[in-house]
Amino acid sequence: MGSKVLRAESLLRILSLVFAAVAALLVGLDTQTKAVFFVTRTATVKDMEALWVMTVVFSVSAGYHLLHLFRCMAFTWLGKNPCHCNKFVAWLYFVLDQGFTYATFGATMAALQAALVGLFGVSSLQWSKLCNVYTRFCDQVAGGIICGLAATLVMAVVSAISAHRLFQLYPRSRRSSPKSAGGGRQWLLF
Repeated sequence: MGSKVLRAESLLRILSLVFAAVAALLVGLDTQTKAVFFVTRTATVKDMEALWVMTVVFSVSAGYHLLHLFRCMAFTWLGKNPCHCNKFVAWLYFVLDQGFTYATFGATMAALQAALVGLFGVSSLQWSKLCNVYTRFCDQVAGGIICGLAATLVMAVVSAISAHRLFQLYPRSRRSSPKSAGGGRQWLLF
């Protein structure tokens, strides 16, 4: 059972690594130059801070998942079961996996909001639409955001595996029957 979970985690980390790297590359390397009213203007990822933050977050996330992929491959090669590690390491992996999942989700949602402003504009603030001028730029950003959402979903599954591994280290407590818990009521304390 442990080797199947380890293989599944390795596969999910590969998917997460690929989606995160593609999202970072699509958004980070995106530029388009257009001449508008005799002025040449280049749209880059640094024009919108949310897109730049997304690029950085997904680059770091891809590196993190690459390191964990190496860890999974080393455990598979050595024939060890990573489920039997100490609680500190399990908590560390769990917190890091959760942190990267939330960070990528937040960065993707911020980039999506910035992209929607570029797509539709905000007339009350006199922000004009940009995607009718820089169409290829906007299409590439949309592809990066879709890859970012896919990476975030895969990271959520990896976080669930990490949580499962962590809570396997704690002993199961037997719940008492409802009749012995004080008159048929069972009190749950968090």
